Amino acid sequence: MKITRELIKKLPKTDLHLHLDGSIRIETLIELAKDGGVELPSYTVQGLKETVFKENYESLEDYLKGFGYTCAVMRKKENIERISYELALDNQNEGVRYIEVRYAPQLHAGGEMTLSDTIEAVNNGLDRAKREFNSREGVVSGGEPPFEYGIIACAMRYFNKYFSDYFSDIISVHSYSPEDKIFGLASLELVGAAVQAWKETGIPVVGVDLAGPEKGNPPVHHREAYMLAHRNFLNKTVHAGEAYGPESIFQAITELGADRIGHGTSLFNPEAISDPAIADRERYVHDLVQFIADRRITIEVCLTSNMQTDPRLLRLEDHPFRHMMENRLSCTICTDNRTVSHTTVTDEVYKAVQAFDLSLKEVKNLMVYGFKRNFFPKTYREKRTYVRQCMEYFEKIVKDSI
Repeated sequence: MKITRELIKKLPKTDLHLHLDGSIRIETLIELAKDGGVELPSYTVQGLKETVFKENYESLEDYLKGFGYTCAVMRKKENIERISYELALDNQNEGVRYIEVRYAPQLHAGGEMTLSDTIEAVNNGLDRAKREFNSREGVVSGGEPPFEYGIIACAMRYFNKYFSDYFSDIISVHSYSPEDKIFGLASLELVGAAVQAWKETGIPVVGVDLAGPEKGNPPVHHREAYMLAHRNFLNKTVHAGEAYGPESIFQAITELGADRIGHGTSLFNPEAISDPAIADRERYVHDLVQFIADRRITIEVCLTSNMQTDPRLLRLEDHPFRHMMENRLSCTICTDNRTVSHTTVTDEVYKAVQAFDLSLKEVKNLMVYGFKRNFFPKTYREKRTYVRQCMEYFEKIVKDSI
């Protein structure tokens, strides 16, 4: 059976690595910037695509420039709620039934807006979209699966006083402390806010993440925060192996207890290892791959954004996703940033099908991993029922398309 883009769009899908501030509608960014007095390089969609949200980027730093503009309009609760609501709608419109929206609350907090306020705003937007979608006849009748979501709170490996008012305040209060201690303390505060939101208000904050530059900012600085998450049964994912070597992935798993890894593009690259204590690099990579496979640690694969930020990847066919599939790793296809990377889940899956000649069975396995390895905010029994419903719907769509 030929796997077309139209078929993929109809299939029930997930997105487990989805940054809120990288997925704002450009039209919304322009409108909110005008209302809030935020200066943009252009106030047209085409102009911003040419200057900020480009098809190709020179480097990871170039790729990240756009976040300065999106974060600038996310300093109000009503703006965050709107952006979250629209993101859920955009996913629903292409058949995505489960998303985990991640963002760094500390980038948006400050002044009168607390960490809890930002979490509440994200939840309000996502919940409104969920209630509207799940009131549709097809969902109510049980003929198709409902839309569900979780929220992941991102801590930052590194920040300075210019990142946000919140970060400026915490640096000022701890002006005599070493940087790494301040980074760790900020992460601890974030996890505390996430735990409170989940346990006291029932907002589905399903996990924590660690983002930011890997080099020079090892995960050990955030161990206490991740242990707090662990003690409170919060799930854990970590950006690792994106801009640093395989040892970064190993540290994320052993130091922080990561259940999933974001990107992991250096996993199969022994030349990326910089730790002089690792003598046999080939053996290290082999053992790490087996370690991840054996423990079913899932890798959140973001094909387009990796191509845009990693100069080593000249063709999509060179992406390590091929090796991940060959080694039977647990992988799930994600967008990373829908706006910054000009992509959708449908686009990402279709690119994978074309570049790696995936069969329908392999596509189904990728979908299964997305539903099974997500941080579902309900009971395990409810999750099993939901996964089964989604995969039965998958089979129905395929049958109807023959």
